Amino acid sequence: MLMLLFYIKNDRYALESKRVVEVVPKVVLKTLHHAPDYIAGVFNYRNRLVPVIDLCRLIHGTPCRPLFSSRIILVNYDCNDNSLTESRYHTQTQEANASQPSHILGLMAERVTDTFRKQETEVFVTGIKVDTAPYLGEMINDAQGMIQCLQLDNILPERERILLPQQQSY
Repeated sequence: MLMLLFYIKNDRYALESKRVVEVVPKVVLKTLHHAPDYIAGVFNYRNRLVPVIDLCRLIHGTPCRPLFSSRIILVNYDCNDNSLTESRYHTQTQEANASQPSHILGLMAERVTDTFRKQETEVFVTGIKVDTAPYLGEMINDAQGMIQCLQLDNILPERERILLPQQQSY
């Protein structure tokens, strides 16, 4: 499987590339006041409002550094709950929601510059579950050390998943 490699401070992390829509440069984000501090803001991506999570702040408590290689990784994020795609202004039937593509979510990270291939047999379960960080997944070992995989479906707590807007073009 093809993996996207990135850093959070000095630690290496990876995502399966099949979930990646695009990697874009850091852009100016609209701040969402009173949102959790790891939600960096939102931006317009091809006429869709996309929320962005600062992975450095989420995992280490400090914002991503303004490096030339810092990027926003746009990923398909499936909420797995039809109620999450409803709003006061736009409601759809469950049939329409089932055919709706997943949300696009932005993940801000540092040194987003490389991909690599690994076989599924080279990915190891840690056996450790961290309730406060359910997005931390399996580990990959290579010549430079360990790489932590992120589980995208667990990146947002339930209360923040409910707040994801239906993404419609405007």
